[in-house]
Amino acid sequence: MPVETFYSAGEKLTRMLTAAFVSGTAVVAFLAVEVGPLVAADRFRDLREPTDAERGRLAYLRGEAGLDIDRVAIDRGADAGSVRGAAANADAEGRSDGEGRGDGEDWSDGEDWSDGEERGDGEDWSDGDPDPVDVAVRGPPRRRVLFLTEGLLDEANEALAIGLLAAEAGRVETRYTEFRAVAVASVLAVLAAIVTAAVPFDTGFASLVAMGLVAFWVGRRVQYAADASAADAVGADRVADAFERAAAMRGVEPERGDWSTWFAVQPPLGDRIERLREEAS
Repeated sequence: MPVETFYSAGEKLTRMLTAAFVSGTAVVAFLAVEVGPLVAADRFRDLREPTDAERGRLAYLRGEAGLDIDRVAIDRGADAGSVRGAAANADAEGRSDGEGRGDGEDWSDGEDWSDGEERGDGEDWSDGDPDPVDVAVRGPPRRRVLFLTEGLLDEANEALAIGLLAAEAGRVETRYTEFRAVAVASVLAVLAAIVTAAVPFDTGFASLVAMGLVAFWVGRRVQYAADASAADAVGADRVADAFERAAAMRGVEPERGDWSTWFAVQPPLGDRIERLREEAS
């Protein structure tokens, strides 16, 4: 075999392996964001099936909130308050949106339900609510599962439940989780291309910066669109009240945007509440 042919075959093989590595990185990252939380919840959370009575109650609440998901898992864990649901809502997917569960999993995608203050109407929600109430939708389309804590089914929490479920319905409608999965997969694919020298460093770095800015800009608008969808379904004040009450039950204050959140894809919960209040007025 001529030397030129040997090197040509080697270069083709290298390019093929590099392309496979970059593509594989993107696929694995997408699945990790889209399916990973579902698998982790099943393995590490104390979950149970809802009873027939609870299913009836959930059917009513989901109908009011416009959330069309039948598969439900109820979290029995006392520490479920560390999960962020419809008001929190991570990326990661950040629910709705928050980040960081005690077991390393994020049910909420980017948000913190934080507010330990009294409401403007003088009612202090931080008292009399011993267990935080959280909700999150996880999994890919057609395989989505609604995770929620037992307290969400309490009749005293009906307005809270409807507001949080509506927020999750908005995220499902705007495909926020899918957007985050694609964004993460794209960024990691570009990083893999830079590491393997598949693209020049300058070109790859510029692409990475541009991709990050686009993800930041689009991600915030997708989340605000999800909140607007929830507001259209049940009312902006109702969603904002649910976010604030969930935050108060966690004993934290909703974060407002500052320099530390400039490059966060998930807008701070305090900013989302403010926008909902403005929409209501």
